[in-house]
Amino acid sequence: MRSVAPFLLSLLSATAVVSAADDQPEVKSDVVSLTKDNFDEFIKEHDLVLAEFYAPWCGHCKALAPKYEEAATQLKEKDIALVKVDCTEEEEVCRGQGVEGYPTLKIFRGLDDVKPYQGARQADALVSYMVKQSLPAVSTVTEDNLEEVKTMDKIVVIGYIDSDDKSSNEAFTSFAESQRDKYLFASTSDAAIAKAEGVKQPSLVLYKDFDEKKAIYKGDLEQDAIFDWVKTASTPLVGELGPETYSDYITAGIPLAYIFAETQEEREKYAEDFKAIAEKHKGAINIATIDAKMFGAHAGNLNLDPERFPAFAIQDPEKNAKYPYDQSKEIKAKDVGKFIQNVLDGKVEPSIKSEPIPETQEGPTTVVVAHSYQDLVINNDKDVLLEFYAPWCGHCKALAPKYDELATLYADFPEVTIAKIDATANDVPDSITGFPTIKLYPAGSKDSPVEYSGARTPEALADFIKENGKHQVDAQAAAEKKAEEGGEDAAESSSASSSEAPAATGDHDEL
Repeated sequence: MRSVAPFLLSLLSATAVVSAADDQPEVKSDVVSLTKDNFDEFIKEHDLVLAEFYAPWCGHCKALAPKYEEAATQLKEKDIALVKVDCTEEEEVCRGQGVEGYPTLKIFRGLDDVKPYQGARQADALVSYMVKQSLPAVSTVTEDNLEEVKTMDKIVVIGYIDSDDKSSNEAFTSFAESQRDKYLFASTSDAAIAKAEGVKQPSLVLYKDFDEKKAIYKGDLEQDAIFDWVKTASTPLVGELGPETYSDYITAGIPLAYIFAETQEEREKYAEDFKAIAEKHKGAINIATIDAKMFGAHAGNLNLDPERFPAFAIQDPEKNAKYPYDQSKEIKAKDVGKFIQNVLDGKVEPSIKSEPIPETQEGPTTVVVAHSYQDLVINNDKDVLLEFYAPWCGHCKALAPKYDELATLYADFPEVTIAKIDATANDVPDSITGFPTIKLYPAGSKDSPVEYSGARTPEALADFIKENGKHQVDAQAAAEKKAEEGGEDAAESSSASSSEAPAATGDHDEL
């Protein structure tokens, strides 16, 4: 199974290609270009600066450019400067800021207070993120500015807490400090304002520009409980899945339902049709539409036909499970709602993509597929070294002969299995972020695999198996001993001169 990262990168790449293709007309820029001659001085003169370090040839930089310009114009009114540095011209500046890729975005509060920008690369997200950076973790609400504060961002959390309630104030402030990059926070101790908003102290109210417009929290002001509530309350009933939202959805800790549709009109209709279902299961599953024209290839990762839309599927990232909805059926909210309920109730078996189980194992390396994964990797008392590979991966191709050599080394040790699996053609319950990925599943500790990160040589891999496997098999020592014995036997049975003896040592060096 592929992890979050590859799909997120594909989303970003698709967006970059589309955006970079559009020729942008020359306009007066509100983004300030800096060089080594004025970089330090400019940063010192401004309280808050967002800097983009870019290269003119970079596709993602080109895609970001119009959004960055739009954000700069909006933030200029708030005295928040957006600047850019061309790293092909200003290598010294970029090297001094530790720039390793393009674009790199960093927030400066002077030269000694620098942190990475961690928001989305859209104009509204840039504006929202930087506005939050310009404010204290918790802003003060009064009767006069309440309505303004409530609409300062897409999501605003206001605490209605009595000034004498120290524990609640401390808990809210601490939470706000930890989440200030994602949400805008404010508070008031005025009981009259709380009453006017229909809440009692202490309470939290999350204001949003979508769905029911506001949500109220009346529970204990405990960090984890607040976090779970804010995360749920700030998620649209039926959102839009894309490069800027995918990570939040996939790391939400609950299943994600995808509605693939090719047109904006279709997606809007489905969003409306599924709102009641999303409301019913709020906090148990997230539902989002996705542009099938731009990101339809991801349907294949969910075991759907990526050429047939509209389509629906559920993914449970926590369990690495996928539940595609029958594509021969129409996407009707009522019927799909029953499917969602059955998945949540555990009445639907997850879909598992698998190659056929090999009738015979050809070659020294054991071939694993999804349907044989449990038997060959998990449900046995062997130390199993498993390579997750992709057929198109150059590094995997380079490793193949060395990996077969390693498997040959362990041919006489049934307590160790050297195996491989095509992670693009088989679903497995492992998070794989790159190829090749090599993991050892020790006997008795299959739930705690050890990932390999050393040199990709038979010798290094054999040392890894010996050190981390339960059986601690030293295949290299056994092979060396066998080679030496073979050399001695040959010497005893031959009248050849002693100068021929090193042949056995040479064979060992080849291992």
